Amino acid sequence: MLLPLKYTSGDLGRANGLTILAGDIGATKTNLALYRVVNKQLMEISKMKFITRQFPEPAMMLKEVLKGWSKPDRVCIGVPGPVINGKAMLTNLNWEIDEQLLAKEIGLNNPCLVNDLEAMAYGLALLPETDCVVVQKGIPGQAGNAAIIAPGTGLGEAGLYNDGSVYHPFATEGGHCDFAPRTKLDIELLNHLQEQFGHVSWERLICGPGIFNIYKFFRDVKSINEPDWLNGLLEKADLPAVISSNVKASELCYKTMEYFIRYLAYESANLVLKLKAIGGLFIGGGIAPQILELFEVFRFNNSFCQSGRLNYVLKNVPVKVIKNTEAPLLGAAYFVMHQQL
Repeated sequence: MLLPLKYTSGDLGRANGLTILAGDIGATKTNLALYRVVNKQLMEISKMKFITRQFPEPAMMLKEVLKGWSKPDRVCIGVPGPVINGKAMLTNLNWEIDEQLLAKEIGLNNPCLVNDLEAMAYGLALLPETDCVVVQKGIPGQAGNAAIIAPGTGLGEAGLYNDGSVYHPFATEGGHCDFAPRTKLDIELLNHLQEQFGHVSWERLICGPGIFNIYKFFRDVKSINEPDWLNGLLEKADLPAVISSNVKASELCYKTMEYFIRYLAYESANLVLKLKAIGGLFIGGGIAPQILELFEVFRFNNSFCQSGRLNYVLKNVPVKVIKNTEAPLLGAAYFVMHQQL
């Protein structure tokens, strides 16, 4: 495991035989899986992936994955947004999910909603070290909290409180805090985005759509040339993927990803300092595993350690990218597997 979590030493013998439906609902895609607990381990029975916006509400996806199977014993769904009193408004998706309503719609007992970054944090208990890439070695094993930041369709952030022996994950909505400009160019970018969005959070920059926001700023405000071949690619493909894969061929793509990595490093450092997460920072989500080489090209570590008098703290924090994008799915199953044990 990457970290010992609060359920690590639970009596899992009583969980043997349980069937679990776990989900990770994202604004772009949704992963659902059925598991059975065998010898205290999660054994995958069935798994399906959906394009989220092709469905008007989540119950339809849940019914699809359950076809041909008996009702699971437990259900836990990770969702991208704050879960309050069993309800969640999904930030980048026009959905409201209610645990009680969901139970009635699909005939399941006590489905549980959990923030997707909290679920990802629980997933750390199931991932081997080989599922991570070290970005900054730091000092492993420091006694302190840990943190997760995850750029995807949006920007998720979570913390893990260390009680002295194990970690306790908790959700935050830190991605929606104010973007903090440091330079004249950052202020220009802030002003540009304020004209479009009013409030400018870190999520407006450090996510898939954020990559395109930075790209458009350098193209439209700073007048960096957009070649015809690049414009043609952007019309037909995934915008962040096109931009990140063409940093060697286009100055516009290069500057975009340079600043994306820089802003990711700045907000990662903010998160570490606010949570005193000297036990480690984990970078999850769908983007980071696809651009691992850019962390070195654009010197993530240098930007990460640019917080003045506390740089010596940041230099000692282990930083890792989670390669396994199914961590939230596994974490949701892990979380609910331990309920009522």
